[in-house]
Amino acid sequence: MKSKLSRLCLAAVLTALAIVLVMNIRIVLVPVVQFLEYDPADIPIFIATIILGPAYGVGMTVAVSIIQGLTVSASSEWIGIIMHILATGSAALTLGLITKRVKSNRRVITGLLVGSLFMIVSMFLWNLLFTPVFMNVNIKVVMGLMPFIMLFNFLKALVNTVISFLLYKATQTAFKKIYKTC
Repeated sequence: MKSKLSRLCLAAVLTALAIVLVMNIRIVLVPVVQFLEYDPADIPIFIATIILGPAYGVGMTVAVSIIQGLTVSASSEWIGIIMHILATGSAALTLGLITKRVKSNRRVITGLLVGSLFMIVSMFLWNLLFTPVFMNVNIKVVMGLMPFIMLFNFLKALVNTVISFLLYKATQTAFKKIYKTC
């Protein structure tokens, strides 16, 4: 995308798509931790990150997280907003930095995998800090739930990585045409 307006328009459309997805698709993947719901909002964020770069991916993450936190996930209050920004933001930033200059299949796959791994590891630490506050329990209770929380994060990352790559590959030609005409 050559023009800043084109980049902003694409980011806005993909942000709107992410918001529609988060409002309409929410699935409990691990019943033990029902407060963690999968939504596919990260997929358009990751695709935008590959195409537009890390700043757009992180910016979209913040926008989607705030809207989600004030609407469908309002019960998680500020903690849900922060956790979503930290989780998706860390993955998007990592993905964006890896694919910033070269967007080969290998780079995109590497960026998605490393970004997902970074998200999973960082969420282990962030869950130790925020989940006791969110659940109003001590750290021992959270440590007992941690295998299920990590399983959720792994499944979320796996689903988002696979779908993001497949959709990026399917739409790559269209985005190249748009890029050449802008």
